[in-house]
Amino acid sequence: MTDPVYRELLSVMQKRGGDFSGMDIPEFFVMVEEMFTPSEAEVNNAMPRGPFAAADLAKQMGRPVAQIEPILEAMADKGLCMAVRMGDTVYYQSARFMPGILEFQFMPGRATERDKRLARLIYDYKKAFDARSHIDKPTFPTNRVITVARTVAVGNRVHTYDQVQAYIDKYDAIAVTTCFCRHAARLRGEETHDMPDDVCMQFGLGAQFAVERLNGRQVSKAEAREVLERAEAAGLIHMSTNMADDIGFICNCDRWHCVAVTRALAKPKPGLAFSSGFAPHFDAERCVACETCLDRCPADALEMGPESVPVVDLDRCFGCAVCATGCPEEAISMHNRTDIPAPPKDGKALRAAMKSGVGG
Repeated sequence: MTDPVYRELLSVMQKRGGDFSGMDIPEFFVMVEEMFTPSEAEVNNAMPRGPFAAADLAKQMGRPVAQIEPILEAMADKGLCMAVRMGDTVYYQSARFMPGILEFQFMPGRATERDKRLARLIYDYKKAFDARSHIDKPTFPTNRVITVARTVAVGNRVHTYDQVQAYIDKYDAIAVTTCFCRHAARLRGEETHDMPDDVCMQFGLGAQFAVERLNGRQVSKAEAREVLERAEAAGLIHMSTNMADDIGFICNCDRWHCVAVTRALAKPKPGLAFSSGFAPHFDAERCVACETCLDRCPADALEMGPESVPVVDLDRCFGCAVCATGCPEEAISMHNRTDIPAPPKDGKALRAAMKSGVGG
């Protein structure tokens, strides 16, 4: 019989929202009972909105701070909440499942027996959740692709939010952690196709949290650029939240394991559900029909045309430029699409767009 504290946790996580927010299914309770001790679940359920100090939560719960603070510290170290130090005070903040707790479990790159159990339990929960959620239904995209700006043809409009370098320039605190999707897959014994793992990137306070609690590595702007270049060479997709400002992170995603990509591919028109707003154009004079781009395309959006030049299915194309960065003849450039809406400015605008239900 499920402990009532985990029943309450279900309600709390549903209210926090985000992906995989909480579903009353057996897989949820098996997962959270492994993830949270009963005392951690109780503290999680009492967390207010926004940052708070241990003393604030202890007062709210009517408990001694000496009892609550060690639980919060353990939770932050386990990736069950966020925590950053400002001056002499540690401020904590509740986290959603995704983006958040489900990712934090694997960003440190650990491979203990508990990590292997969690990898399987989280996978089972996600699968059960998606099976009951109609993920193929068109919705406004919560994530977006960021194309490789150097492949964009001259004369096309390139906004600041279209350039990964703009985010590197904006933040002083930058951290790199293990790709949680591929690491979790490896813990489950799955093939990860020799893709690099140390390519997930956080900015600002998220970077501080990653370094202090999730085994993240603080990097310079030059090192961050090198990370992105390695991801591009491997054929990974630059991905973040579908907002123009303050995205907080850039993931570099593969087609086999990364949630944003696999969920998009489950939709009738993946290219409308997950896009950069760009599409590839092919220079027939340069193209030698080597089919490298067909092999690299993570969306299977390309096929060789009758003139031995690739043609693109825009209903599937992500506009990621993986084809362009791998072309040995530099025969591919990226051009603006007119059918993809610009990303909402911030979280409030994104929530409004999601509520309207408009999108891919």
